Amino acid sequence: MLFEKMEKYDYEQVVFCHDEASGLKAIIAIHDTTLGPALGGCRMWPYATEEEALEDVLRLARGMTYKNSAAGLNLGGGKTVIIGDPKKDKSEALFRALGRYVESLNGRYIIAEDVGTTVQDMDYMHEETKHVTGVSESFGSSGNPSPLTARGIYASMKRTAKEVFGSDSLAGKKVAVQGVGNVAFALCEMLFEEGAKLTVTDINQEAVDRAVEKFQATAVKPDEIYQVDADIFAPCALGGILNDDTIPQLKVKAVCGSANNQLLDIKRHGEMLHERGILYAPDYIVNAGGVINVADELNTYNAERAKQKIDEIYGQIGKVYEISAREGIIPAEAADHMAEERIATMKQVHSTFFARS
Repeated sequence: MLFEKMEKYDYEQVVFCHDEASGLKAIIAIHDTTLGPALGGCRMWPYATEEEALEDVLRLARGMTYKNSAAGLNLGGGKTVIIGDPKKDKSEALFRALGRYVESLNGRYIIAEDVGTTVQDMDYMHEETKHVTGVSESFGSSGNPSPLTARGIYASMKRTAKEVFGSDSLAGKKVAVQGVGNVAFALCEMLFEEGAKLTVTDINQEAVDRAVEKFQATAVKPDEIYQVDADIFAPCALGGILNDDTIPQLKVKAVCGSANNQLLDIKRHGEMLHERGILYAPDYIVNAGGVINVADELNTYNAERAKQKIDEIYGQIGKVYEISAREGIIPAEAADHMAEERIATMKQVHSTFFARS
């Protein structure tokens, strides 16, 4: 079963990590290292079953291959999941044990933060391995990545606006934002400063109240966000929210947000958006600012260099729209083609030369 999944999507390696003393149960998946060592975050989640955890890590690792390739990074894709409740199962010993597993991969995989993990967790792993990013600033890290992730979303939204409205100005544009956590809050600040009109929702009422107060936003209930009459819908919370039920409710011209895996079914729901005249900005292009930023830490972090690289997302998303129009395919497929073409090209380059011991 496992080898069938690995063969279907060409995974290179899956590592099951167990440490009885700390209670660690984790899975590291390395999808593809054609472009360089695999980089991807560590997610801690109380998975109902081990099979669910395996399914998630495989999906996420493959997604990182595409994200890193499309972002122009010389990095492959990988991911880690820890089976456990991040609110009660964390310990220094657990993350140091995981750090030793990462170190045993000799640089084939570089770990970072993700859902359920923090800078402190990365610091614990840093005690055992140098192959970790997103550590404390005292170790040469970039600190809070939220504003830089938001910077990439903002660049994507401006290029998307240019595609739809003929200008990349967001002044006066109505943007409906689903979820106003740290990244989306930073995005809202940028949009507000340019003169966009915001409608927001979140299951966390405090987050909504903060956005209303700071950005003069209009608040709606979570299930009402799909019906907001706006120019752009920005999903910045859960995945799978673009589906048979929600797409018919949308009253927008474009979708551009930071949430992962927004399309419940890439082909089906991507085409549904297209048929309704709604331009979809592929999420792993839009939200690549975070991984671009932490990738810069691998070369002695330089904030201005990272920002310049993140700003290139504007051109990357534009290239996706060009491929989509030229080949007559939906943007989600165009993004995949762009990522796959770069990987295939580099495989050819690498095959030209070989090392002999």
